Amino acid sequence: MKPTVIDLFAGVGGLSLGFEQAGFDVVLANEYDAEIASAYQKNHPAAKMVVGDITALDLNGTFGGFAGKIDVIIGGPPCQGFSQKGQRKTIHDERNFLFKYYVKVVELVQPRYFVMENVPNLLTAGNGYFQKEIAELFRGMGYQLNMGVLNAADYGVPQTRRRAIIIGKRDGLPPPLPEKAAQNVTIWDAIGDLAYLESGEGDAAQPYITQPASDYGKALRGDMDVLYNHVATKHSPLALERLSLIPPNCGKEMLPDEHLTKSIYSGTWSRMVRDDISVTITTRFDTPSSGRFTHPYLNRAITVREAARIQSFPDSFIFTGTKGSQMKQVGNAVPPRLANAIASVIKNDMGKGPCR
Repeated sequence: MKPTVIDLFAGVGGLSLGFEQAGFDVVLANEYDAEIASAYQKNHPAAKMVVGDITALDLNGTFGGFAGKIDVIIGGPPCQGFSQKGQRKTIHDERNFLFKYYVKVVELVQPRYFVMENVPNLLTAGNGYFQKEIAELFRGMGYQLNMGVLNAADYGVPQTRRRAIIIGKRDGLPPPLPEKAAQNVTIWDAIGDLAYLESGEGDAAQPYITQPASDYGKALRGDMDVLYNHVATKHSPLALERLSLIPPNCGKEMLPDEHLTKSIYSGTWSRMVRDDISVTITTRFDTPSSGRFTHPYLNRAITVREAARIQSFPDSFIFTGTKGSQMKQVGNAVPPRLANAIASVIKNDMGKGPCR
């Protein structure tokens, strides 16, 4: 029988997918955005999806029946109260109310393990004051913790993406954070086999036209014979003129003064470097001015599928809804390969039995 999981603040389910790949059974998930929840349901049909704001749910009615029956609770509750400079960082800050609901569900369900992911500041702000409060809170509930900041690039993901990870275990020593993987994956490993679309080209579903460019691409393509979510943004004539002036491996430093913009984003009007890893994929990766999201060679931003590849989603994972929603689904997700590494250390710990 597979170990069971509840995913809170699930998004499209990057964490869920990583745990499923490691042999877990996600039985329940909660996501407040109905469009994103629909995409989650399409890709995780075995999980029951509770669509709604967790603050408006009857927690006992929703989660109480799972008390003592769940192995792991996972999720990334939004926390803002530790990020303001010059202010006392505390879990009691009203901006951290969603974090408190994650805690309430853990307290109600009493899973053997939990995994919380968040921005790195969760562990560093206020000279660690917030981290200390979290540790004391969960230890008071019987959990021991391992925590640290992990970079997805260290786990076979072609992207710099740093996340705070807390693994808790009830009544026992928690498993260690996962060791770094030996595999080094580049942007071109991830997207080199996808159709070379120009601005505005592509269909929601289309055939593959080249073979995978790498073991990574082969693994993510799997046995798929139809390529989904690979549609290029239609850029304005001005944007296309600007992009045409930027050669491979270069950026806005190549633009004449009349093409320089006031964008504050790092990497604005810069091409991705094919043999490097990507910057953190955000929810605005379709816009060359919002970061280093311009294709290494083509005069366009990356597509939803290219961003999903860089996030380590397999091609069988289909993003649905509006384009804006699809970008949120990809940009806000935990990379499945990072999630899988975390799930694997928990699975390994489960196999060691109660005496540790």
